[in-house]
Amino acid sequence: METAAAARVQALAETGVSRLPAQYIQPPEHRRAPPSSSPVAAAPSIPVVDLSSPAAADAVRAACADWGAFHVIGHGVPVELLDAMRGAGLAFFRAPMEDKLRFACDPARGAAAEGYGSRMLANDDSVLDWRDYFDHHTLPESRRDPAHWPDFVPGYRDTIVKYSSSMKDLAQRLLRITSGNLNLPPSYIEETVGEVYQNITISYYSPCPQPDLALGLQSHSDMGAITLLIQDDVGGLDVLKDGMWIPVPPLPAGILVILADQTEIITNGRYKSSVHRATVNAERARLSVATFYDPSKSRKICTAPQLVSKDEPQKYRDVIYGDYVSSWYSKGPEGKRNIDALLIQQ
Repeated sequence: METAAAARVQALAETGVSRLPAQYIQPPEHRRAPPSSSPVAAAPSIPVVDLSSPAAADAVRAACADWGAFHVIGHGVPVELLDAMRGAGLAFFRAPMEDKLRFACDPARGAAAEGYGSRMLANDDSVLDWRDYFDHHTLPESRRDPAHWPDFVPGYRDTIVKYSSSMKDLAQRLLRITSGNLNLPPSYIEETVGEVYQNITISYYSPCPQPDLALGLQSHSDMGAITLLIQDDVGGLDVLKDGMWIPVPPLPAGILVILADQTEIITNGRYKSSVHRATVNAERARLSVATFYDPSKSRKICTAPQLVSKDEPQKYRDVIYGDYVSSWYSKGPEGKRNIDALLIQQ
């Protein structure tokens, strides 16, 4: 089990370090561009879809096709639960280091082991993200063990369980809308994904001494089917749209929907997974909570045959999800999408 507090970004930030350590400095091409002094056209705004509206399905269709990411409101998840989830995460990261380290990731269990950590990749040469996290294995219930979750924050474990259930229901609702929008049976994407493997990852981005040189999370697309994310009021999440990085403003009662790679494969590229990143700032810590809805590692993901034709040939090779995940963790995002390695040359 990891025991070195020095390995944590938060511990490093709290020493008052004035210069960014070399292992966190991003290559120039991956860094956030400095603000432009010349006039620029107004950037587009990420869509906001009201799921309680009769026009919700059409709005989801447009957002999936044009963006691959969008906020939902009117989703039925109580704002009190969203606040409780954010509060639980913040209470954990504000706790003494010795308490947090009791729940540290076990490196012997491989990349993305459950628990409190700071790096997920197996590649030791990769540039590090300015981020700490706590990853919870929540579904299926056979892999859920609340004893691996903090016991010193009142109500923490119950909040995770309630939040897990709400996010599963919302993800499945959105996947049914997405399937229907493509004239597939409503359960098509759910059934293709199979038994859901859900992780809930709380990310904590400490103030950074040189934020223009670092990233909280490098540019990437998510590996699974769909991701649901909430954030605090600080801001720092960007999505890539038509070659431009678009800030995603915090929406306290909203939930950000991010389409992931397996949905792009299933939909034959009709709906693209969203490339996104987390930036950092010098003044305020930021917290976000991402819930990942993924297939099992043994699941084979294939393009829906209904979406393949002479005019729209199959774009991606079939893939075993576990192989896909292993390739990502062995080399990291490298500022691009892992899914591009599956492209079939036309």
